[in-house]
Amino acid sequence: MTPRPRVLVIAEAANPEWPSVPLVGWSLARALADVANVHLVTQIRNRVAIERTGWCEGREFTAIDSERIAAPLHKLRQKLGGRDGKGWTIGTAINALSYPYFERLVWKRFETSLKAGEFDLVHRITPLSPTVPSPIAKKLAKIGVPFVLGPLNGGLPWPKEFDGARRDEREWLSYVRSVHKLLPGFHASRRHASLILIASKATWQQMPARYHDKCIYLPENGIDPSRFNLTRTRGATRPIRCIFVGRLVPYKGPDMLLEAAAPLLQRGDITLDYIGDGPLMNELRHRAETDTIPGITFHGWIEHTAVQEHLVNADLLTLPSIREFGGAVVLEAMALGVPALIVDYGGPSELVTPETGFTVSLGTRDSIVTALRIRLQLLIDQPREIDRRSRAAQVRIAQEFTWSMKANQVLGIYRQFLDELNGGVPSRPRYCMSTSRPADTESGESCVSTATIRT
Repeated sequence: MTPRPRVLVIAEAANPEWPSVPLVGWSLARALADVANVHLVTQIRNRVAIERTGWCEGREFTAIDSERIAAPLHKLRQKLGGRDGKGWTIGTAINALSYPYFERLVWKRFETSLKAGEFDLVHRITPLSPTVPSPIAKKLAKIGVPFVLGPLNGGLPWPKEFDGARRDEREWLSYVRSVHKLLPGFHASRRHASLILIASKATWQQMPARYHDKCIYLPENGIDPSRFNLTRTRGATRPIRCIFVGRLVPYKGPDMLLEAAAPLLQRGDITLDYIGDGPLMNELRHRAETDTIPGITFHGWIEHTAVQEHLVNADLLTLPSIREFGGAVVLEAMALGVPALIVDYGGPSELVTPETGFTVSLGTRDSIVTALRIRLQLLIDQPREIDRRSRAAQVRIAQEFTWSMKANQVLGIYRQFLDELNGGVPSRPRYCMSTSRPADTESGESCVSTATIRT
């Protein structure tokens, strides 16, 4: 029997009770623990939530107290970006300042164990942002411990048609985002990494070509079947039940959705549920009340564990986001048999296929609104098109996007790399698990997972 690799997993953000990046960090680390001998090292803010899962500090995980640097910089991030979830690029930049201190403490805590050969490799899962360097990579290279970086996801360009939304989101730093490639540690992290997991087409395209031969495509999001264990059973009929799940912010397009859906709501052809809260809530409510638009329910923010109870009763997830990195909610809906209607751009467009959902082209605000309305009307006239994609969506998730599937993919990557390292196996082709590739390149053969990017 092949021995399980011994892996030190670094996930500064890893929390089973928080959404987004912390949930990704925790979910992948937890799934890897089922197939490898994993010790998770995370930030102290996650300690209590992880302990509530039954994991024991010292045995399964270590909590690093980096609050001396992290806490004041977090306050600065809130001051500059506000408390409404805006200013993502500002937050990432500030994290890039605080994170090296966290890794410095990780190295201090585990240097002796690493030099003693107690781990076969080190894998940094979070931060997901490709702008955040990993100074530990160089230290590991010096002692001969392989370092896996990723999945990295970021750098999706703002559509030129939505510069107003860009400013409204306080994305001022996004105009000079490419400067991060000049920062100390950017190239060193990639140069000393043994493998780099890439989670999106945009991130692949921005990866310097000299590192392509160590890159593997692996979307960062996944599904926990115990959290999303229901199945949509109703057939789509008028009114079509549409649902939006996410923050009510400009780039996610909840206002475009309302404008597109308004005449269809007035006729009673659809209903529309909004799950989430944010700065556009009052504007959306005011529009619905002023124009006396029926069939809309604003649920506000709800616990992530309760999301599936709303999703499973819908016919269609409607998410016209124009700048979505990952699109976890798309996978969550698909896992329940609820197809998605999305803008064909960014993370969701890499998850939704013609067989599992619906897309509209990226364009101006008016063109997206028009395309959404046309697509919704077509589905009102042909509701069976929704049902035809329902089962295919569930199958796609079960085959490619459960956390256990992802953990096994990563385990295969670990083992093939370690076999090459120990046995001198020729390195070409490396880790290529399908013929798909993240993007057309001139760098030769690319390495990907079984999940396919549509180009």
